[in-house]
Amino acid sequence: MAEKKEPQKLVANNKKAYHDYFIDETYEAGVALHGTEVKSMRMGKCSIKESFIRIEDGEAFVYGMHVSPYEKGNLFNKDPLRVKKLLLHRYELNKLQGKIREKGYTLIPLQVYFKNGRVKVEIGVARGKKLYDKREAIAKKDQRREAEKEFKIRNL
Repeated sequence: MAEKKEPQKLVANNKKAYHDYFIDETYEAGVALHGTEVKSMRMGKCSIKESFIRIEDGEAFVYGMHVSPYEKGNLFNKDPLRVKKLLLHRYELNKLQGKIREKGYTLIPLQVYFKNGRVKVEIGVARGKKLYDKREAIAKKDQRREAEKEFKIRNL
């Protein structure tokens, strides 16, 4: 019997990451969560704006990922900002560890989503942008927007 493909349901997106960093590679990782945290995520109550990832003792952890407490969870609710373990293969962890040892690289979560009923995090291997890089990106975006606007006006 073929597996039924469920569309990915986006829970949280880190748009600021694309503004502040150059994303070189992306990886997909599972997250070790408790029941009430999963229920809260199904309701879309998750934020990864200020979060980052560290590799300690051969395991990856996400810090600063805020999962709001589940309304009906009472005593089963966990700390919203607790450190969550990421589930990655050993070879992926080794590869990531080698990358972040290089100067200027860091690991950041780009988005959190459901895939086949499981919570997944897209991890980005990122290099920080300088101020002039950010200005350049904004200028390119404005230029593209102007060109699209002009094209739309011409084709009416």
